[in-house]
Amino acid sequence: MLEIIKQTADYLRKKIHEIPNTAIILGTGLGELVHEIEDKNEIPYAEIPNFPLSTVEGHSGKLIVGTLGGKKVLAMQGRFHYYEGYNMQEVTFPIRVFQALGIQYLFVSNAAGGMNSSFDIGDIMLIEDHINMFPEHPLHGKNYNELGTRFPDMSEAYDRELRLLAMNIAKEKNIKLQHGVYVGVQGPTFETPAEYNFFRIIGGDAVGMSTVPEVIVANHAKMKVLAFSIITDLGVIGKIVEVSHEDVQEAAKIAQPKMAEIMRAVIQKI
Repeated sequence: MLEIIKQTADYLRKKIHEIPNTAIILGTGLGELVHEIEDKNEIPYAEIPNFPLSTVEGHSGKLIVGTLGGKKVLAMQGRFHYYEGYNMQEVTFPIRVFQALGIQYLFVSNAAGGMNSSFDIGDIMLIEDHINMFPEHPLHGKNYNELGTRFPDMSEAYDRELRLLAMNIAKEKNIKLQHGVYVGVQGPTFETPAEYNFFRIIGGDAVGMSTVPEVIVANHAKMKVLAFSIITDLGVIGKIVEVSHEDVQEAAKIAQPKMAEIMRAVIQKI
């Protein structure tokens, strides 16, 4: 595993002249943020040794290198999901490569179903914590001390200082920002009303099929994480309606400019 990570990182070092300290993962319908990135160079996942390929509509499958908020960034336009058939090591492989490249900050975005009755479609939720409901853990198996400790602390999986910075920026820009706990599930089905209710009872505010594995590995790698959910559908009892992947993509595209504005401003300040 260590040799595979090194091989991929070495390839990217040859393609990227200046390695950024920040990486961004763009979720379903959120790939349009790459248009905000200037002086960009695109590397298709298919050209990157050992990289999986994204198979989901709304995930383009490119690694973007460029400038956002005046700072160099790496952006994944499309991520990998457990429901696609990948194991957790494959889902989180890009995070290991980022670690090998020296990435210090990881910004994550996703489209999620809102379960908090105060949420509306199109809201942005700043993730404060998560509940891991995936059937496989990304750190399951042999631990490599070179990558991190056997038993990583998760008491502050989402960096407090970055969250405070995002909150202040949203307030300055008059952008409504919700806060809450993200529940990560394997998918690919959307939740039943009973499942939405259960996830709400156990403390969840939004639910989705990504993010948690990546954040766990990023914490194992000692990266500082900032993450947002765009609420693209509602799982609130009495407000649940039939939802499709196309609906999720459309709602995410409408809301993403506000999220991009917050991300850009945070990146400027770190």
